[in-house]
Amino acid sequence: MRIMCDRTYYETMAEYNFWMNQKLYTICAEIPDDKRREDLGAFFKSIHGTLNHLLFGDRAWMGRFIEKPFTAKIGQELYADFNELRQQRELTDKQIIEWSKSLSHEWLNQPFKYTSGVDGKTRILPAWLLVTHMFNHQTHHRGQLTTLLSQLGYDPGITDLPFLPCLNAIVKV
Repeated sequence: MRIMCDRTYYETMAEYNFWMNQKLYTICAEIPDDKRREDLGAFFKSIHGTLNHLLFGDRAWMGRFIEKPFTAKIGQELYADFNELRQQRELTDKQIIEWSKSLSHEWLNQPFKYTSGVDGKTRILPAWLLVTHMFNHQTHHRGQLTTLLSQLGYDPGITDLPFLPCLNAIVKV
């Protein structure tokens, strides 16, 4: 199995996470609260439910990684107020960015033991795999969110990694 343990990858994914969440929360702020909370048939039912789950997932994984357990339960509404949810999302995203800068090759390659909140089983996997999972989980549920937004007529715009503003990839001729 190829080991993905380059800190640059995780720093880039943390920046991408922040960028995408900023974009999506800006769109979601335009949607009336009752519409954000409407059950649209998504896994976490509504836009608000999906936003809460995204924050839950990041806090659960970060709690494990920094050894400060997050005690909420999957599916629990963390913040009923959208503005508070948005503020907490931004704080968590900044924490993830700072944390990603501290990752070391040694830590990423260590076995990491955790107990799943989904099935209650304890697993030991390489830390790099679990960090990669955290970012993959974000992308998965943001994909659901962008689908819900599109169905309501909101355009999330470009979500591709090469468009991440901090990459400064545009060449002027």
